[in-house]
Amino acid sequence: MDDEIRTTAEAQENAALPRCHEVHADPDTPHADSGAPAALTREPVEKKSPAQWAYERLILYIRNFEKTLDNEHEVAMGFTGGDAGVLRIEGMGYFDPDIVTFYGSDPAGGKTQLVQHVTQLSVLLRAVPKPEPEAAPTRIGFRLAADLDRG
Repeated sequence: MDDEIRTTAEAQENAALPRCHEVHADPDTPHADSGAPAALTREPVEKKSPAQWAYERLILYIRNFEKTLDNEHEVAMGFTGGDAGVLRIEGMGYFDPDIVTFYGSDPAGGKTQLVQHVTQLSVLLRAVPKPEPEAAPTRIGFRLAADLDRG
């Protein structure tokens, strides 16, 4: 039991902070909320649209996934159903109150965009080989997280 005394303001602030719970077979696996951008806690969850809140948390998952990749792979997302394939994630955004969008390219280099309602959101993160093996890998998750902190 927590014997620490909190002020009402501290209790309200703690209630608004995002919570993430994960358990991995490898205890050294980084958790999605490790090193979360300050922007996630700057504004109470209740003031965020479903799209903004989904967008911010997806950034954490993408960035965390990228931490596990070697220099030969980049993050992409797979699609369920049909023969849609994968999208190399090159950008992400949201449109209030309830749309999240992913920008990127397919394995053949074709321009691709997914527009998704937050109630239908399901993202499968995949490691795919870089399109140019000699180039440095692109790490979109870190750029997205930096953008949150600038906002």
